[in-house]
Amino acid sequence: MKLKKKSLEDLFNIKNKICIISGGSGGIGLSIVQKLIENHIKVIIFDKNNINKRFSKNKYIEFIKLDLSKDEDIKNNLEYIKKKYKKIDYLINAAGVLWFNNDVSLEKISLKIWDKVMDINLRSIVIISQTILPLMKKNKFGSIVNISSIDALSGDDKPQDAYGTSKAALLRLSKSISIQYAKYKIRSNSILPGPIDTPMQKRWKINPLAKKNLSKNIPLQRIGLPKDIANASIFLLSDQSEFITGIELIVDGGLTARP
Repeated sequence: MKLKKKSLEDLFNIKNKICIISGGSGGIGLSIVQKLIENHIKVIIFDKNNINKRFSKNKYIEFIKLDLSKDEDIKNNLEYIKKKYKKIDYLINAAGVLWFNNDVSLEKISLKIWDKVMDINLRSIVIISQTILPLMKKNKFGSIVNISSIDALSGDDKPQDAYGTSKAALLRLSKSISIQYAKYKIRSNSILPGPIDTPMQKRWKINPLAKKNLSKNIPLQRIGLPKDIANASIFLLSDQSEFITGIELIVDGGLTARP
């Protein structure tokens, strides 16, 4: 008997779903968007930066330009989403800023920079969740993926404390959501990327030797790619992970497994 080959969307039960993603215009976020639309998922992108032109007319994409550091901008656009869509199945919080030159030591960092990082990396997620969680509750279904970082797991001799603190707080928030909303069949999980080759890592273009040396320290002997995080995101969104909630999935090539 010839077995019928199932597509990824059928296997994962993700067809005809609707997803909101913050920070979907570049790097990890854009790679996730590509994976979502490949599987016929409607994607609503929240981002300050314009999306690549080759995606602008894709029927599965709705791009909403907004500033994730401004409460009213987020809230106004969420009202529009509530009116237009009867349900939201998935939420991916991928927005994040890491300003190497400004995220300096705790003693020297400007509180304006600290607050801006927290607004984008954490506060925006709270505001979006306050609107999207009730929609998921109403439909008794939802899967949330939060893009954190392995920087959330420990301190660092390199001063990036605003970024690391925001990503650590996100882990705590994700766990609480997973417990409080489980009875509504809403799951919440976090992905902790290790070093990923994205535009955020401009320093590697200036110093390619640093990238090469870092690769040697990673057990799988390479820097991660945005698609590595996209693949993990699809798994955690899908029904293939329906008994998984409240976890931190580390995607770092084995870097944090080292003693």
